[in-house]
Amino acid sequence: MKKIGILYGQETTFPPAFVERVNSKKESGITAESLKVNKVIQGESIGYDVIIDRISQDVPFYRAMLKNEALCGTAVINNPFWWTADDKFFNNALATKIGVAVPKTVILPSNQHPPDTNERSFRNLDYPLDWKGIFEYVGFPAYFKPFAGGGWKNVYKLNNEEEFFKAYNETGQLVMMLQEEIIFTEYFRCYCLDRKDVHIMQYDPKQPHHLRYVRNPKPVEQKILQKVHDGVIALNKALGYDFNTVEFAVRDGIPYAIDFCNPAPDADVNSVGQENFEWIVEAAANMAIRRAKEHKPGQNNLTWGEFITSYANNKPIKI
Repeated sequence: MKKIGILYGQETTFPPAFVERVNSKKESGITAESLKVNKVIQGESIGYDVIIDRISQDVPFYRAMLKNEALCGTAVINNPFWWTADDKFFNNALATKIGVAVPKTVILPSNQHPPDTNERSFRNLDYPLDWKGIFEYVGFPAYFKPFAGGGWKNVYKLNNEEEFFKAYNETGQLVMMLQEEIIFTEYFRCYCLDRKDVHIMQYDPKQPHHLRYVRNPKPVEQKILQKVHDGVIALNKALGYDFNTVEFAVRDGIPYAIDFCNPAPDADVNSVGQENFEWIVEAAANMAIRRAKEHKPGQNNLTWGEFITSYANNKPIKI
C-alpha cells in the first residue's frame, strides 16, 4: 500500500479536504492520511511514500525529520533541502537569468550585527554603502522587505530616502531587500503544482487579506495570461518547487514576478474562495497520487530544479 501523508499546522480546511479527495478517488493501493510522527530514528523512515509539507518552515524539528525521510526515499513535497537553502533574493537573481521580468532589487546587510558578531566581522563590507547608487537604481516608491520571509511581515512601502532610513533603523538583525515598486494595471497570484498545473487568480494585494482574491474577476487579454502562465512554469521548473504560488504585477503589458518563493501558500477556503479552493484540492490530490505511483523505494524521489540539475551536469541553465 502506497501511503500519502500531509504535514500541517494551524490549517483547518485544506488538509482534511486533501485527504478526503485523495481517498475518494479510490486509487488501487493508494491511501492518504494526516501524517503521524512519533519516534524519528536516523536513517529510518516513518513509513510514508509521499509527504505534502505545509508547516516545516516554522518547525525545525519537522524540517529535520523531512530531510531524514527524503534520505530514506520518501517523495517530500516540497524538497526540504532546497527549501532550506532558498531565499527571495536568489529567486529574483535567478529570474534575471531565465528571462522572467522582475523589479529592480538589491539586498542590504542587516542594520544591527547578527548574534556573536561585531564590527570586526564586517571588515570585507565597504561601508558606508553607495546609498546614492542604490537609490538611483531602485527608485522610489519602493518596497522594503525581508529577503527570507513571508506573510507580509516587516514589509514597508517607502516614498523617499528619509522613510527608508527610518524603516532601516527598525529592522534590527533582519536582512532586507529594497525593491522597485511596480505600478500595475493587473495583478495575479498563481498556484503551480508539479511544475505543470497552473491556476491564475486575479488578486489585489492592496486589500485586507480576506478580500485579496478577486471574486468577480474582469476579463484579461489572453496574451497577458499566456505570458503569466509561461512565467509561472519557467520559474517553478528552474526552482524545482512542486507546490508554490507566483505573484505577477503587470505594467505596460509586461508581467513582473513579484513574489515566487511561497512553498506553503495559502490554501484556506475562507481566504481563497470556493472556486480556487476546489482547484487546489483537486490538483494537489492528483499530484500526490501521481507521485505515489511514480515512487521508487530506496531511491531519491525529490524534485530538483533545473538550476541544480543543469549545473550538476555541467550544463548551466539557459539564459
